[in-house]
Formats: sequence, C-alpha cells, structure tokens
Amino acid sequence: MSAADARAMRPALRLAPADPQADAALLERLCDWSRRYTPLAAPDAPCGLLLDITGASHLFGGEAAMCGDVLERLRRQGFAARAAIAPGPALARALARFAPQILPPAATQAQIDAIAGALPIAALGLADDAPALRAGLARIGDFLSRPRAPLAARFGKEALARLDALTCRRRDPVTPRFEAADFMVERRFPEGLTAQDAIEAALTALCADLCHLLERHGLGARRLAAAFFRVDGAVKHLRVGASRPLREPARLASLLRERLAVLAEDGLDTGCGFDVLRLEASQTQPLDSAAAGFFEPPSGEAFEDMLDRLAARLGPERVLRLSPQAAHVPELAVTAVPARAAPAAPWPQEEETPPRPLRLFETPEPVEALALAPDGPPMRFRWRRALHETANWEGPERIAPQWWTDFSAATRDYFHVEDKEGRRFWLFRDGLYDSETPHPRWFLHGLW
Repeated sequence: MSAADARAMRPALRLAPADPQADAALLERLCDWSRRYTPLAAPDAPCGLLLDITGASHLFGGEAAMCGDVLERLRRQGFAARAAIAPGPALARALARFAPQILPPAATQAQIDAIAGALPIAALGLADDAPALRAGLARIGDFLSRPRAPLAARFGKEALARLDALTCRRRDPVTPRFEAADFMVERRFPEGLTAQDAIEAALTALCADLCHLLERHGLGARRLAAAFFRVDGAVKHLRVGASRPLREPARLASLLRERLAVLAEDGLDTGCGFDVLRLEASQTQPLDSAAAGFFEPPSGEAFEDMLDRLAARLGPERVLRLSPQAAHVPELAVTAVPARAAPAAPWPQEEETPPRPLRLFETPEPVEALALAPDGPPMRFRWRRALHETANWEGPERIAPQWWTDFSAATRDYFHVEDKEGRRFWLFRDGLYDSETPHPRWFLHGLW
C-alpha cells in the first residue's frame, strides 16, 4: 500500500528507505553464522537461508531440537524467523513461508503431495500468479489434480519444474556460499572462550584432531582456515598457509598462534566469547609430492618453517621470491610472487639461455656512448658521470620487442663489455640504426 494509507492506519508507523545492498550483506553474514550448524549453507534471497542438514541434525539432539535452537538464537539476535525441515529445499522454503513444520525424513510421496497440496499457489514462486488464479488454481493441490500436458501448454515447463521441486520429485542442489572442505574438525563449548590462552589451547586440540584425519588419507595440509563463531552471532576467520604439506599438530598449531598473535595486536574482538571453533584443511597435498627445482631456494624443513612463520606474522604478500616468466625481455623474465606459491614454470637450465648479469636493474639506466654504426659495440660510454673505455666486448645478442603488448618498443642489441679497469657491464642499443630510428639510444641494464 502507499505510505499515506499505511500512516492513516498506523499513525505511529516508522518508515525507512529500502537498502537492498545492506539487506544482502546482512543475509550473507547470517549465512556465515548459520555454518555453525552445517558447512552447506546458502543465502536464499531476499530474506531466507537454506541449510543442508543431512547427517548433521543428530549433533544437536535431532531435527526438532536443531530447528528450535536456530530459531532461539535468531530471536536473541533480534530477528523474527520461521523454519521448516523437508526432504527437498523447495518444499522446505515453501513450508517456512506458509506453513512451518518438520517433515520426517521417511515421508512417503503421498504424504509430501498432501502437505504440498495444501499450500497456496504463491508457494510455486511464479512471476505472475494471476493466470493461475483466474483458472481456478488457488492451491498446489489444484495443479497436482490436473493432467500435466495442459498445464505445460498453458503455464510453461518452468511451472511444472517448480511443481516437481516442490513435491520433491526433483531435488535442486543447495549451492553453499562457502565451499565445504574435505577435512574439517570442530569443538563446541558450553561457555564462550574469551581468554587467548584458552583459544590457543582449543586450536591446538583441533590441530591434533585434524592431523588424525589427514594421516588416514596420507595427506598433509597446505592451507588452513579457522572459523570462530561468537555467542552473539558474529563470525571471525583466520587463514594460514604452509610452503610444504604438514601433518604435525605442533607445526600447524604454531602457524595458527603466529597469525592469532597478529590479530590480538589489533584487538581480537572476542565479545561474549566463542562457543564454536572450527578448523578446515582447505588445501591438501600428498606428503611425498613436494619437489624443488635446481634453482629453487633451500628446501630444508627449517627454511620452509621460517617462511611459514614470516608469512603468518607479516602476511603472505610481504614474503616474496622470484619466479620465472615466459618472456624473453630480461626485465619481464622474472617476477616477485609469494614465497609459498608454486612456481608458474621451471627455471631454465644454464645452457638454455645466454648468461645474464648478477645484478639486473629494474629500469635500464641511460648512458652516453660512442659506437661504430650500424651494429658496433660501444667504444666508450659515460654512466653516472664516470667515463669508461672499452677493453673487451662480446655481442651483440639481439632481442626483439614484444610487439603484441607494446607497439612502440624497439629491438635491442645487448653487449657484454669490460672496461680497462676490469669492470664488466651489460649494455644495449635501443632500436636498429636507420631502420627503426636514426639516433639509437644506449642503456645500461646490469652489472656482472
């Protein structure tokens, strides 16, 4: 109705502008909170949640007790909610909105048809209910009592598909907001944990439980994700990674403590305490599959453990190493990546590429050079105000530009130059004389 009519009926009515984005964000937070019951939780816009509780209800004393716990916790957070449990998500959604109840898992098809048949036509979720109402189809049972072919011809196949989902003849999957991990352990506490030492002790116990699961499958954890469910509904997340697969509880616990210490410095908001702690191995790997290349950093466990501690303390984006790239331009041949990331490509062997200087400048520095045209080496050059006379040289090594990314780039001729004092330089002429530019420029790219 219009706002004027509503105010006429309820003079004390409070109005606020709609904010769909805020509603969606709130629904996502509630979906995150509902993962305390099952990892398979999905938002059901605009105002619902779908939980796949298969195999989880017995942990809460049965379906009725679980449903009551969900509603009570939502009520404490200030939400008015209705809930239903059914063999299919479409039927559960409809029952929660129109006739909240709990159907037994062993309900027969006849029982499901009878319960669904009593629901109004709005339970189908059609874009327009008017044609069905004009045809005298006010309830789902009116659809079920009529032949399917005329219904499909009049209302389309989408209506029949929704009808089959509503009567559990077709089960639509629940797509969880967060992908469920293959290995997950959790612990629940009657009173919320607030002290950091108690939280660390609980995480250590969870690491031991998780390692038992991993040991059965011969795997180690590369990525861990911890979720802290607060009593008032807030959820905190903590993620750490390892450069090699780990299955030692002490090592996993130390990584989590390192990360937890960083959060504590910023103020780990425990609120009224955490009553559920969950630990997941979001990425696993066989313990014997890790191998290092010839040019990889030292692969000793002490070195890798140091990388893990630094990444947990400082953040993985601050601990970097060089990784080879598929590019022949020298400054693009390597890039800095997180130290724990797998290499994108193997390092080329020494005999596969020409020698490169030990120190390569990120940006080549311009020099003033005197050279023989068109392809001669620099006979003398001035770099940083110092004049160098060439004594020996090798080259040129010609490197063509990456024309598919930079049309303005020019061909480079690289020379390995040694001056009379024995210092060695890596210089290049930018552009081919007379064919690309009448005045090629010289640059110093590295030092040997």
